[in-house]
Amino acid sequence: MRVVKERSRVPLAVTTSGKPEDSLSARAREAARQWGLPFIPRRRKEPIGPLLESAAEAFIVFEREGVSLWDKEGSFSFNPGMAHLRRLRILSGQTGGDDALVRVAELRAGDHFLDCTLGLGQDALVAALVVGPSGRVVGLEKSLALHAVVSEGLKAYDYGPDSCRVETVHADAQMYLRSLHSGSFDVVFFDPMFEKPRKSQPAFEMLRRFAEHAPLTPETLEEARRVARRWVVVKGSKYSDDLKKLGIEAEPGSRYTSVIWGRVPAASSND
Repeated sequence: MRVVKERSRVPLAVTTSGKPEDSLSARAREAARQWGLPFIPRRRKEPIGPLLESAAEAFIVFEREGVSLWDKEGSFSFNPGMAHLRRLRILSGQTGGDDALVRVAELRAGDHFLDCTLGLGQDALVAALVVGPSGRVVGLEKSLALHAVVSEGLKAYDYGPDSCRVETVHADAQMYLRSLHSGSFDVVFFDPMFEKPRKSQPAFEMLRRFAEHAPLTPETLEEARRVARRWVVVKGSKYSDDLKKLGIEAEPGSRYTSVIWGRVPAASSND
């Protein structure tokens, strides 16, 4: 009996749109090399569906308009979303006091901000505007698929003169924190997605499928307190007791939101 071997699909690969220019293909190939992923060429006007059936479970797709992530259930591309509106409010003259992240973290110009769970990059973008050109924002993302799409989107984002740029790092938060000197950042931030929201957008569903965020443990929290100069800020869901399990008390906030915020002081504050 003849045994026919099916070609197994790789978990993640890089390709281009169905109408790639030479420069776009070159960019995609170089990115695949840097990320250690296979590059799978796409014939002109070839739909991505068959490639998802035969070659890879998911694709990072380089297009003229940007970079997107595709799997059988849908696609996701970088969009600043609510971060754009939050930034506009701050630029319009508000101090940021109405923005929960800015208020709880007590962010100010010149701060160094470490986002340990970059995700869609929205909180990092708000922090980048508040800390300004003299500040620094670093975003960590453990999922290579999300890191690839969001980091490429943040590279192309128009920050304007009042904002620093977000530096993206593909890294595990706990390991990255351990590599840092004590007091390296003013604020360390976590959004561990403790619980699925009651209503969530398609982009968030895509984020959840590809995210590799480990639960925030007491050990990681203590490591973050060592690295922070002022605060460790944690975002959570009001429908769970995960913050309480970590010994974090929720800050006062609107009763109409499903998101709660907590903070713990740095292990050794310079204030």
